[in-house]
Amino acid sequence: MASRNPFLPYIATVKEVIEETPTIKTFRVVIDDPAEREAFRFEPGQVAQLSVFGVGEATFVINSPPTRTEYLQFSVMRVGEVTTKLHELQPGDKIGVRGPLGNWFPYEDMKGKDILFIGGGIGMAPLRTLLLFMLDNRSDYGHITLLYGARSPQDLCYKEELKEWEKREDLELVLTVDREFPDWEGRVGLVPNVLKELAPSPEGKVAITCGPPIMIRFTLQALAELGFGDDQIVTTLERRMKCGVGLCGRCNIGPRYVCKDGPVFTLRQLKELPPEL
Repeated sequence: MASRNPFLPYIATVKEVIEETPTIKTFRVVIDDPAEREAFRFEPGQVAQLSVFGVGEATFVINSPPTRTEYLQFSVMRVGEVTTKLHELQPGDKIGVRGPLGNWFPYEDMKGKDILFIGGGIGMAPLRTLLLFMLDNRSDYGHITLLYGARSPQDLCYKEELKEWEKREDLELVLTVDREFPDWEGRVGLVPNVLKELAPSPEGKVAITCGPPIMIRFTLQALAELGFGDDQIVTTLERRMKCGVGLCGRCNIGPRYVCKDGPVFTLRQLKELPPEL
């Protein structure tokens, strides 16, 4: 059978729209054709391009895990023309889905290890897919900790899931916001500072982080101070992609293409890239 044209999107239907925050919506979509739906196989951390017909397309992580196939889930922050149009979509509307694209979290290499997730704001989206995948394969992994923060309580994504995760005995959840808010009972402080307060041991552990660039920068510094090695730290790059298959050169960093070689990198791999990063 001939391989599918990577530039041709699958036609999909929006099944559900969830308002996560004032600027972030989550879309649950289903590819229309049953055979194409079955053929769309992905790994935790891979991305897809969503097309708003007549407007354009943009890249988003698939934040539902491959262990749950009822729909594909994408969380979208409203920041430009395409994302604004996406935010206008309602259940029943059609969109294009092109992918899956890129690499994925090395979950096989993480088996038997303790896992430390560190997320900020919309950066929880790529962490969610791996976290749920690991919870669905719980016996393969050691202690799992999620440190997740945002500017305010209303800026936390997946609020209902966070409530469920708080009740789990096999997941340690630490929530924080940047400053004091009425009725907020969680921690107060920037994510890198709370990480230092928690002071997790690096022994037998992998740290996976995603969030705003400034948070990532100070989180990487904090992890290094705590003794985490470059191969123990994994992150994802948010950099503009156009074609998604390494042809247009819009996302290249030196010899690497984020859409093909990434978006998932270890800190060791990041340090090998040019300083333009």
